[in-house]
Amino acid sequence: MRAALYLRVSTRDKGQDVDNQRRQLRQFCDTQGWAVVAEFEDHDSGGKADRPEFNRMRQCASQRQFDVLVFWALDRLTREGTLATLQYLRALESHGVRWRSLTEAWIDSAGPFRDVIISLLASLAEQERVRLRERVRAGLERARATGTRSGKAIGRPRTIFRRDQVRNLRKEGFSWQQIAQRLGTSSTAARRAYAVTTSVPEGCQNPELR
Repeated sequence: MRAALYLRVSTRDKGQDVDNQRRQLRQFCDTQGWAVVAEFEDHDSGGKADRPEFNRMRQCASQRQFDVLVFWALDRLTREGTLATLQYLRALESHGVRWRSLTEAWIDSAGPFRDVIISLLASLAEQERVRLRERVRAGLERARATGTRSGKAIGRPRTIFRRDQVRNLRKEGFSWQQIAQRLGTSSTAARRAYAVTTSVPEGCQNPELR
């Protein structure tokens, strides 16, 4: 049996290295009679999918360069969440590669709890999907009701003023900028209001612009 080791410590784990993981994993493989043919070592957060050695490990697995992947604990393999964990384990299986956690003996694709682990992860992953959809839906509803998190409205803010005031101020010789300042709007909105008031008969006009 050809074994590959995946080793990882986070950049936040100051003073830690993978030597302890490496020593224990090699000893375990020796007791199993497995030959260690590859080691993949990352010094990065497990919450990131784009880890150089993690990606290389997945590529080698797809080429069936080893038969079993051994890691110190499941959170050393990934901390991206249940859904991502399930997808990675299933991908390994699809390539014919077994997986085994050293410190969690039940996380073993060849062990008696393999189906239980997969079913549990699948159930947790579905709950994760549901929670994500609920958070997204709640966020959209909150944004529609109250604007963005910062409290600012979404899109261009609405302005309310009387169109006839624009026309009257313009007749008095005020510039577009002066009109905008007086009415608390933009010069573009003032120009648009003026164009409406001059193109519609006075008796048919709605004096407010929103």
